[in-house]
Amino acid sequence: MERVEAVVVGAGVIGLAVARRLALGGVETIVLEKEGAIGTETSSRNSEVIHAGIYYPKGSLKARCCIAGKWWLYRYCAAKGVPHRRCGKLIVATNPEQNATLDKIKANAEAIGMPDLERWPAERAMALEPELFCTGALWSPTTGIVDSHALMLAYLGDAEEHGAMIAFKAPLERARVHEDGIELEVGGAEPMRLLARYLVNAAGLHAPELARRIEGLDPARVPRGYLCKGNYYTLSGRSPFSRLIYPVPEQAGLGVHVTIDLAGQCRFGPDVEWVERIDYDVDPKRAERFYAEVRKYWPALPDGALEPGYAGIRPKLAPPGAPAADFLVQGPRAHGVPGLVNLLGIESPGLTASWPLAELAAAELGLPPLEGEAAEI
Repeated sequence: MERVEAVVVGAGVIGLAVARRLALGGVETIVLEKEGAIGTETSSRNSEVIHAGIYYPKGSLKARCCIAGKWWLYRYCAAKGVPHRRCGKLIVATNPEQNATLDKIKANAEAIGMPDLERWPAERAMALEPELFCTGALWSPTTGIVDSHALMLAYLGDAEEHGAMIAFKAPLERARVHEDGIELEVGGAEPMRLLARYLVNAAGLHAPELARRIEGLDPARVPRGYLCKGNYYTLSGRSPFSRLIYPVPEQAGLGVHVTIDLAGQCRFGPDVEWVERIDYDVDPKRAERFYAEVRKYWPALPDGALEPGYAGIRPKLAPPGAPAADFLVQGPRAHGVPGLVNLLGIESPGLTASWPLAELAAAELGLPPLEGEAAEI
């Protein structure tokens, strides 16, 4: 059985950030990915937004990691040539009753350390975006967009440059805790057994189920995961907006919002659809609800203009109707297994928060902080 210092399961944006962090710290690292490419699930099926850090509860990991991750990500993308743009975002009320919600959102943002959110009258927002209708708005100047695949490639390149290796089509079937490490049974065309000192479970949608397949980890310590699907529809023709437009949030998400990719393509979504299994098909019939939601802030949306785009799945830790759960970075202090970290419920703003989450995983493993240039980018 081959020995390795660290194994990271999952080559999405979180797993690759963790692999980069471990490799930069001099830790021998192997990444196991069950698919044939990086970031094929949640990491490539989202809005590609660099979130400012606005909605999350004070003291939460989502708030702390999002705000810290935003500033780090802008520096990193600039240094590595990762395509991105700080385009800004308008959060809009579409009836007078929602204006008070804007004030609450602004107050929350200030409480968690994001003081640059500006309260705008409707006229100012509609002058900036002439196709927009609103009764009031918040302007977020530090929201942006990023090429998520280019970001993952940059993380992977850094990790490999510092000695990390990645194995594709290599699913982790099960693991067992031993006194001298964690034994891993890896499937695929070339099955293997590894003995790792450290194991980081960054398997995204599959992380709770994978955690339950680790012998020696109390299954009572593993929360249940829930799948919340988000559908996106693209706009045929040129985008009516130059910036991101978000309605006031709904319970399980941030509403059917407008995002613009780096090529200028306009897309609307995601909605909220609780599902029992992973399914990325987009039902054209769901567009009917999108027309009604989008026309609240873009009344001129033409009939037949929305086309099915893509879908993603949010890995939730709270069921439908319950308050949103925080990120869960579960290390030995929580579950008692030396060398094991489970990253659970890493939904939005996970992409923005990817580097702080990687730092937290390293800290849970007892690794020393990075120094010098590695600590900056």
